Amino acid sequence: MSVASTSSPVATRQRAHLSIRERLVVAALSLCAITLLSVAAWLQPASAGMGTHTQLGIPACSWPATIGLPCPSCGMTTAFALAADGRFFDSFRAQPIGFLLALATAGFAVVSSYAALTGSRMLSAITDKIGGRFWWFFGAAILLSWGYKMLVFGGLIA
Repeated sequence: MSVASTSSPVATRQRAHLSIRERLVVAALSLCAITLLSVAAWLQPASAGMGTHTQLGIPACSWPATIGLPCPSCGMTTAFALAADGRFFDSFRAQPIGFLLALATAGFAVVSSYAALTGSRMLSAITDKIGGRFWWFFGAAILLSWGYKMLVFGGLIA
């Protein structure tokens, strides 16, 4: 069997490096992730576990005042700010899914920076593995995190 017949187009594509255009896109996405984490590090995390976003000029969430419950993303900015400061346990306590997203953002920044600099297709190898099960898990994690936040907000968990 010849070498040419054992190479599939997919295998060949996976070995190839990113084009200049792809590298620029990945570099821009990396810069966005780094900027997000830099802003989070600049913010002072709210001691209440939510409300940090108001330092950016964004109004306070109306859910607690109108329906007496936190919204699904309450505490997200606080979790990012705490994670960016290296306070991982406090970040998780503020908003578990926010903590996981902050870690994912940091991981993305590292991998995408590497891909932009080297042309590696590592990022596409990772994203190609994300399927339907991942999104079901992610949705369930958001709901569980929101439930946790409601318990904390209601004073049932310290």
